[in-house]
Amino acid sequence: QVQLVESGGGSVQAGGSLSLSCAASGDTYSSNYMGWFRQAPGKEREGVAAIVTGGGRTAYADSVKGRFTISQDNAKNTMYLQMNSLKPEDTALYYCAAARRVEWLLLNPYKYDYWGQGTQVTVSS
Repeated sequence: QVQLVESGGGSVQAGGSLSLSCAASGDTYSSNYMGWFRQAPGKEREGVAAIVTGGGRTAYADSVKGRFTISQDNAKNTMYLQMNSLKPEDTALYYCAAARRVEWLLLNPYKYDYWGQGTQVTVSS
């Protein structure tokens, strides 16, 4: 089992920045892949960014490329999402997720086994 706790959400104006953190604990063998996902009201959950925790592959949704950066600190078992140049369409509940194995399609939420409680990000125009 893996426990995930997100933090860092808030409300900002368009063009602003936020940093999200995800602290992981429990079975480290079940968190080889980690990612950030978001869900807006009336929409399906979508992948934002993902990373192989061993330091290999990363993936970003086209809508956030060049604006968001995913990173991790393995010693602290923490994953981060730096969000710059925020847009109103980025408004959503952001979730941290983990999986033991994904291999491909890192932004597919159905491949992930463990989820945090979510943190709200609101961007106003």
